[in-house]
Amino acid sequence: MKKPNAYIREILLFLLALVFLSPIYIIAVNSFKDRASLYENVLAFPTEFNFGNYAQAIDDMNFMMALFNSFVITTISVIIIVILSSMTAWMLARTPHPISNIIFMLFISTMLIPFQTIMMPLIQEMGWIMDFTGFTMLDSRGGLIFMHVGFNSAISVFLYHGFVKSIPISLEEAATIDGASKMGVFWKIIFPMLKPITVTVLIINVITIWNDYLLPSLVLTSTDLRTIPLSTFYFFGEFTIEWNLAMAGLVMTVIPVVIFYALAQKHIIQGIGDGAVK
Repeated sequence: MKKPNAYIREILLFLLALVFLSPIYIIAVNSFKDRASLYENVLAFPTEFNFGNYAQAIDDMNFMMALFNSFVITTISVIIIVILSSMTAWMLARTPHPISNIIFMLFISTMLIPFQTIMMPLIQEMGWIMDFTGFTMLDSRGGLIFMHVGFNSAISVFLYHGFVKSIPISLEEAATIDGASKMGVFWKIIFPMLKPITVTVLIINVITIWNDYLLPSLVLTSTDLRTIPLSTFYFFGEFTIEWNLAMAGLVMTVIPVVIFYALAQKHIIQGIGDGAVK
């Protein structure tokens, strides 16, 4: 028989879950309403499901192009982050030199700097890079990917660094004695053992980059380069807001990330557990 305290905890957890899930409920139910029904009662369940909101939202947002842009930018950014961050963390963890500690602390310190404090100097610097090198850093997928890699590598290096230190160095020494090169040791021995934390890094960066609005809004100006968050902002006009269409757009924005998280959920739980044990 459960103790009274157990029932109280379950009730509190249930109420807390309702609080966290209430925004999702509001977005979902209002995405099927027309504007009149939405303004009558935001919390009410729709009396009639209006799927035309989704069709119109797809057309107004240019959803397929925005989905393609978000997919390309997120995928390439995450792949580069995983490769560079894992290699960097491995070298820093395996190089017993004060400079390695200084570089690692520099990575950590960048995590404490709010993006809002550097966003305008960043855009100016990207403009200077364009002028001097000719590389298109603004209003391009490549420039946005470059900035995403820079901003999200610090936390990734931090996560990888702690996990690499838990791997016995004797494995690398044995592989080196058998004739493996430095890169061979990393790709054949170290990187496969980083799978749990790699999945964690993947999920964190996919969610961060996919949902990012501020950086793409500063970098991208062309309509055919907009990501999904930028396209969703189309419904929030200066004088009017099409809430029903915006809700439909937000639902379509969230679905890919929810599917990705659902597929990788057991891996991230395993990664967190393995990291805690080690």
